[in-house]
Amino acid sequence: MELPGPLKGMLGGPRGAPPANGPGHPAGVPSGPGRPLDSSWRQGSGVANPVRPSRGLEEFFSYIRGQSGLTILDLGGASQQNVSFITGLGHRLYSEDFLRILGDTFGEDGAADQSNPGRIDYFLRQTLDHPRDHFDGVLIWDVLEYLAPALLNAVVERLHKTVRPKSYMLAFFHSDDKLEAVPSYTFRIQQMNMIEVVQHGMRRPAQLFNNRSLEKLFGRFESVKFFLTRERLREVIIKA
Repeated sequence: MELPGPLKGMLGGPRGAPPANGPGHPAGVPSGPGRPLDSSWRQGSGVANPVRPSRGLEEFFSYIRGQSGLTILDLGGASQQNVSFITGLGHRLYSEDFLRILGDTFGEDGAADQSNPGRIDYFLRQTLDHPRDHFDGVLIWDVLEYLAPALLNAVVERLHKTVRPKSYMLAFFHSDDKLEAVPSYTFRIQQMNMIEVVQHGMRRPAQLFNNRSLEKLFGRFESVKFFLTRERLREVIIKA
């Protein structure tokens, strides 16, 4: 979804319907891997931490500073704050509500069904159906923690194809790789080096990572740089 200015299609569902070889998104809120653990997840006001510095965000914007007309992808869903900030710098923004489409595609089976090739292909068409070398930067945020290995590898491979060489991607990962549930956040850009982190309940990750596993995950990219935050998040800059 491209967002050249004010929000468009923020409430629209994914393109088409998921294939028939699995359940759709359930009416309730399940607690399986990758699913919310309580009904406050990314609904309502959430709990906002104070605005804080972000070394990862600063690094991301250092790459595009002084340029205009670039194409940026945001996987955290359409946030008016982020849309206004990025388009105000003169860039084009595409926004995908990655986790909502994840739930719509894989339903209550969660990570167990994320190995289904047909559903993986469908999910990629809904979220990352873009030409090769299309994006100059990607704001991944924390969404990769909720993907099981088969789906995660497919998503990272697709990202590798759709970002231009030398472009930056920003991803967040919890630093404690033994947690059974992690805080679920949305991220609101305040300045090029300042971010507001808003917590919306807890969510069960499909997998968690240490530095070595992240370096392996992004092994096809040129470099990976880590910054640790006070929320015990790793802010990770991946250079294509």
